[in-house]
Amino acid sequence: MAELTASSTAVLVCQGRASADGRYAVGTFSDPVARELLDPTDRALVDRVRADLVPDDAGERMAYEMVRRTGLTMVPRTVAIDRVIRQHAADQVVLLGAGLDARGWRMPELGRASVFEVDHEASQEDKLRRVGDRPPTAGRLVPVAVDLAHERLEPPLSHAGFDRQLPTTWVWEGVVPYLSAEQVRATVAQVAELSDPGDRLVVNYQGKSLALGIARAAVRVALRATHQPDPLATEPWRSVWTPDQMRKLLEDHGFHVVSDNDLLTLSEGLGLPPGNDASLRNGRVCVAVRR
Repeated sequence: MAELTASSTAVLVCQGRASADGRYAVGTFSDPVARELLDPTDRALVDRVRADLVPDDAGERMAYEMVRRTGLTMVPRTVAIDRVIRQHAADQVVLLGAGLDARGWRMPELGRASVFEVDHEASQEDKLRRVGDRPPTAGRLVPVAVDLAHERLEPPLSHAGFDRQLPTTWVWEGVVPYLSAEQVRATVAQVAELSDPGDRLVVNYQGKSLALGIARAAVRVALRATHQPDPLATEPWRSVWTPDQMRKLLEDHGFHVVSDNDLLTLSEGLGLPPGNDASLRNGRVCVAVRR
């Protein structure tokens, strides 16, 4: 198994949230912490996007567009997941593949909750470096080093203080496409084993789309041609799912799906500018309850 490095797509997602904060869906979407988790070079690109300073250079423009479009995608995705967290108000929140998620530092609703941030060790170390001594808004914030692709979830999570008897919200955001179908099934099975009736599972996944797959490949070619960093190089998509496939997977493991919407539907009423419909149409947020 190759040695893992900190996730580059986690940085892109964080840039997206930072670029959208205070610009789109003001009063509904907010992530003021995201920018502070970025290194200076990544932050500079965010500031350029926020100022609508479109680069003349083709390569720089490609990087600019990736951040801008990612920001538009993050708004409905973040709003939908935050809503579930607030509504369930669980004692525990487990973020599977936490990356540079800032919920534990920006959501006062988590003031009485234990938040377990699960990710592989390299990403955990990178996150801790970026967070520094910033105090969390969560009652308790615990990093848990687990590589979901190859390691079991239960032992390190239990060692970190996870109590399966407490009401729990599981958030699996931005990870499913980067795992194989077999790894996705194995993770759902482990979450089911650790969940009691009433626990919530939020799964953000990618719907099947030949056009979007071709577009991603074209972006990667363009990045290489213009000598720009490629955040997708080490993290290709490995699985996409139809809503029926995801529903069957979850129901086979004791979950009842209460909603499953694409991001385009979830963006209604948020006042987003047009031009990102393809990504919004294929990204999905599914909410399920353990029976």
